[in-house]
Amino acid sequence: MTNTNAIYQQRREALRKRLTDEGLDALLVSHAANRYYLSGFELHDSQCNESAGWLVVTAEGTDHLLTDPRYEDAARRVMPEEGVFIYAGRKFEQVGPFLKGLGFSRLGFEPRAMSLFDHEQLIKHVALTPTENLVEDLRLIKDADEIQRLKAACALNHRVFRALEDSLRPGQTEVEVAWNAERMFREWGASELSFSTIVGVGPNAALPHAIPGNTSLKENELVLIDMGCRLNDYCSDQTRTFWVGEDMSERFRSVREMVRTAQQKAIEALRPGMTYAEAYGVARRYFEEQGVADRFTHALGHGIGLETHEGLSLSPLGKDVLRPGMVVTVEPGLYWPDWGGVRWEHMAVITEDGCETL
Repeated sequence: MTNTNAIYQQRREALRKRLTDEGLDALLVSHAANRYYLSGFELHDSQCNESAGWLVVTAEGTDHLLTDPRYEDAARRVMPEEGVFIYAGRKFEQVGPFLKGLGFSRLGFEPRAMSLFDHEQLIKHVALTPTENLVEDLRLIKDADEIQRLKAACALNHRVFRALEDSLRPGQTEVEVAWNAERMFREWGASELSFSTIVGVGPNAALPHAIPGNTSLKENELVLIDMGCRLNDYCSDQTRTFWVGEDMSERFRSVREMVRTAQQKAIEALRPGMTYAEAYGVARRYFEEQGVADRFTHALGHGIGLETHEGLSLSPLGKDVLRPGMVVTVEPGLYWPDWGGVRWEHMAVITEDGCETL
């Protein structure tokens, strides 16, 4: 897998064209995943109340990485020395004048990834122009290296699911199942989970984002597990719903069959040019035919890459169209509060004439 500064430079060049089209002199990148996508610097901010730094990408070609002394060495590994600005102490008293000194007439910023406090401090020094999805739109289309990373993350997910299914026993709690999954992910190479593992036993499986608790698996009962890892910086996200015990109920068998049939129909239909809403509609129509559409309570899937949820939603409101290189989840589910739920999830990359499951 390649991961060189040249890749990040190419991505910044693609952004420059968008900046020119938008009439912007530069973009102040504050969203951590966007910052990493464009520079290779710090995929995560270490805490939700502080930032590892900001990236300034200019339309004319000179870029700047702004960070504090903790990250100075990391910054110089991905940016030329003249492109690194180190601030310390009173951050905005240094960053504000620095940005002002660059002389931008129109400096874009990312409203979804900047606190009101930071914005108020910066506009004391420089005017900011709100933007929307300038980088996120670039991230929608994965290159060959990104797709290979996503495939590797998926392969690890499959490995953990196989081992986890074999380990399920009556008496285990949801928390214990979640910990087993996390332990295996970490022991087998993942840097972290891509999100907190979801485990729901019995009626708890009717909660699409069930938080693992002390509910125990029982003999002849269902358990829904939604989990993913981060491997080589990219995320996996898959759901399976298992039956614990030898006496599988006919209801479980029937519901699981409907869910997996809806998923397969959607996967077979996915293709470039299809709108997000049309993709959702494939599964929805099948559930309508089965008389259970009211139990399908969420979108069909979402984009995934550096973040678990990114870029797109296969929802009834989605008007944009699928394009080759997009990677999406396909995860129909049916839920009854008094019984539980079944969800089954694959990841798929849109190809030139359809899609390929990962």
